[in-house]
Amino acid sequence: MHLSAAEHGFSEEQVAELTTKLKERGLVNFLRDYLTPTEPDAPQPSLRKLLLSFGFFPPSHLLHTTSNVAWLPYAKLALSRMLRHRQKLLHINTVQDAVNLLRDAKKVIVLSGAGISTSCGIPDFRSASGLYAQLQAEGKYDLDEPQDMFDIRVFRERPEIFYSFAKQIYPSNFTPSPCHRWIRSLEDRGILLRNYTQNIDTLESSAGVKRVLQCHGSFSTASCLRCKTRVPGKTIEPYIMSQQIPFCGTCRQARDVEIAARQERKEAKKRGKGKGKVKATEWDDDSDSSEISEWGAESRPDIVFFGQALDSEFDELLFLDRDEVDLLVIIGTSLKVAPVAEVLTHIPHSVPQIFINLTPVNHVKPDICLIGDADSIVTYLSHQLGWDLPPPTAVLHSPKADGKPDVQHDAIRLPTREPLDPEDVAWISGSEDL
Repeated sequence: MHLSAAEHGFSEEQVAELTTKLKERGLVNFLRDYLTPTEPDAPQPSLRKLLLSFGFFPPSHLLHTTSNVAWLPYAKLALSRMLRHRQKLLHINTVQDAVNLLRDAKKVIVLSGAGISTSCGIPDFRSASGLYAQLQAEGKYDLDEPQDMFDIRVFRERPEIFYSFAKQIYPSNFTPSPCHRWIRSLEDRGILLRNYTQNIDTLESSAGVKRVLQCHGSFSTASCLRCKTRVPGKTIEPYIMSQQIPFCGTCRQARDVEIAARQERKEAKKRGKGKGKVKATEWDDDSDSSEISEWGAESRPDIVFFGQALDSEFDELLFLDRDEVDLLVIIGTSLKVAPVAEVLTHIPHSVPQIFINLTPVNHVKPDICLIGDADSIVTYLSHQLGWDLPPPTAVLHSPKADGKPDVQHDAIRLPTREPLDPEDVAWISGSEDL
């Protein structure tokens, strides 16, 4: 049945043309273009025909239907898989090619990772000397893999793990590296379209970069896991620097009120005045007031943990930027963390890509790979281009002099973004499972 349907699909030349359109237009624009009839009275184009022509064979529940509505979820997933297979541009290979591309570029996207901050004294996560290796060497916590350090499920169960190393990545007393300043130089020359950073240290902003998206959040704010109250990040800084778990001030107040009420009920019973039932509260149980748990009322920085979705701003900006970008530069990342790592496949495949990192990668195919110390590489490129890097600026944050956090902090509610509808996010990213 599949082969019979495929025989009536598109020709090899048409498939090649459609493939090129997909890789240049992107998932959303391609599907919109394809599903829009070319003539007012023309029949609705078929997703079934398209996917069978591309060589995809659907699950059994789609075998006997031609409905585009039924096929659309599968189509988004199948076409997203096609987009992950970008081919290297064969005419771009050398360091001089990289210099020429940077000289001629007008709209550069920079995708940066932890590797641009290691020279600042901030450890990365996966290297032999990174945070994961340090924790394993200490033997204090038993973690299966590096991402457990930032897994939201692990944090909910054992927040002390995160706060044992958080001060090492907290943006205090660090000077932006040559890589950060190089990104700033792109912006100063008016050619930086946007810096998508996976880092949470905010050193791009400290270097003066304005067109930066902190894809994984930052330490600039913090929120309670229980009541969602958001406070300025400086509020929990003393806790981070002293490796303590910060608890939400709002939830502490509610807990203190409940402890006092519970004590009053006990005393009333002793006096023989509390025979009637008292309305239970969310904190009620049979334990002593001293044993009332604060579990679930921890505050944490507003960074994106594994198991959490990115802010909708990532999808929104990438959808806009893909139509303008003419050069992609990847610096200091192993490209192993989705969905940020998939930026490479979501922009037009004809856009040149320069990869700068200490170690090579095998799962993607950038056009130019410059392997080595990233600071040295961007300094060399700047020299070849005749560019001067902006001077370094120290970043100073001072925790409390005594190193001890306040017992309680005032909760200040800060504005939050309205997220995209989940269906819109799925439409843009094609993030459902096959």
